[in-house]
Amino acid sequence: MSSLHQWIEDIWWQGNVPPVWLRMFEPVYAAINRRNLDRRAGRSIRPKLPLISAGNITAGGSGKTPFVIWLAGQLKDAAYAPVILCRGDGGTLSAPRQIEPDDDPALVGDEALLLTQQCGCPVIAGQDRVQASEMAAALGNILILDDGFQYRQLQRACDIVLVPAEGVGNGHQIPAGPLREPVSELARADIIIRTGPAHAVPLTTSREWQWQAEPGSLHDVMCTGAGLPEKVFAATGIARSQRFFADLESIGLDIAATRTFADHHRFTASDVEELTAPGHQVAVTGKDAVKLTALWPAGIPLWVLPQHGHGEAGLFDAVLTCTQERLQGR
Repeated sequence: MSSLHQWIEDIWWQGNVPPVWLRMFEPVYAAINRRNLDRRAGRSIRPKLPLISAGNITAGGSGKTPFVIWLAGQLKDAAYAPVILCRGDGGTLSAPRQIEPDDDPALVGDEALLLTQQCGCPVIAGQDRVQASEMAAALGNILILDDGFQYRQLQRACDIVLVPAEGVGNGHQIPAGPLREPVSELARADIIIRTGPAHAVPLTTSREWQWQAEPGSLHDVMCTGAGLPEKVFAATGIARSQRFFADLESIGLDIAATRTFADHHRFTASDVEELTAPGHQVAVTGKDAVKLTALWPAGIPLWVLPQHGHGEAGLFDAVLTCTQERLQGR
């Protein structure tokens, strides 16, 4: 499955013309998706707390999770008490629940657990984020809806869409390309943010802000006391894994080998046996680490590459202004 996943991502992001059989399904997906989105918008409700949505127009790989972590930190610094609502991708939750730092990622999802551990604010995960917003009303004073651009059941005070600096890949909709919706739907967004270090060609005539996550220093989540490696075995289960490999190389590490899994892959004991068998120093992302630590053998380092995000000057003020103006216009 991982090789198929990588093959599809290559078609999406390397400008390759999609095969005819993928293009045949594109209009089917587009029609069903449009009907579903319109139905959701028609029965949307206004949550009790002001809501900032952070979402994508492409399928994964736009830096949304580190952006949500950054946004929660900015709100806390501005004396807000944010609560994050997320779907719990990679987990089995259906009914919403507040996530605890020691929850099982197989139940609550990798992103929900990572957000809980890194944001220091309440995180509620579950398929029904309308119900989650009701639960959140007693926990804070502002909501962050993770992956919310297509979740139109909740009205938002500020609608943010993140688009990678590389753009929208081959420009096709799923399954022929990475687009969840046509690029024209960016007109719904209040703020468009281009993520990544490269200067991005604007997709719209609107102001497009810049935000990026930079790699920090490797740390061993198993706390074995091992010295920092110079060469690593890079393994990950995220969308567009090449970004992780490039980040490792950018901090001066040699990559001895790589292993890619599908996004939100649920790691097993056999996966861990495969990763540790070569005797390499294994490096993963934070999203991988929350799933691997419970399975990882004691005494063997598990190196994690953290991400530190920052936006261009004025971005957070623009988010606050957008939110406040929308609330005043209610």
